[in-house]
Amino acid sequence: MISLPSKGEYNPFYQTYIGQLEGQNILECLKIQKAEMTSLFQSISEEKANTAYAEGKWTIKAVLNHINDVERIFTYRALVIARGETQPLPGMDQDAYQLAATNPTRLLSSYLAEFEAIRVASILLFENLREEESKKEGTASGHKVTVRALAAMTAGHAAHHIQIIKERYL
Repeated sequence: MISLPSKGEYNPFYQTYIGQLEGQNILECLKIQKAEMTSLFQSISEEKANTAYAEGKWTIKAVLNHINDVERIFTYRALVIARGETQPLPGMDQDAYQLAATNPTRLLSSYLAEFEAIRVASILLFENLREEESKKEGTASGHKVTVRALAAMTAGHAAHHIQIIKERYL
């Protein structure tokens, strides 16, 4: 089990995400989210997936692509920090990533299949870490972060965007 991180283990910017996990088991949350997100995205039509809730906002497909990108980045950071990497890890520009990933013909089902594969890999990574590995600290985006904080950020980030989808898109 990976315990929730303390506030000093991550950039305060991520409190919005980690705060959504109060009292939850991170690994169980990741597993439950996989099933819930699969069900949610399977219920959305391709037409609806190409819509944004307001001018200048991402489509549902773009939001899922963003969740996929960020999960990959957070879990990469967790892996290398757990393995002892000491070099600072770079940040990311989410808008630049979205522009580079634009593919108007890609189906929602493809983004969902990608999410499911990434999430299975994330769960396997985090459930096989020893407790001492989960407490290792590195630097990412110019801030100190622990492996367990990255696990919590992974679950919290997805929860944050799913809440937005439910409230503003559906």
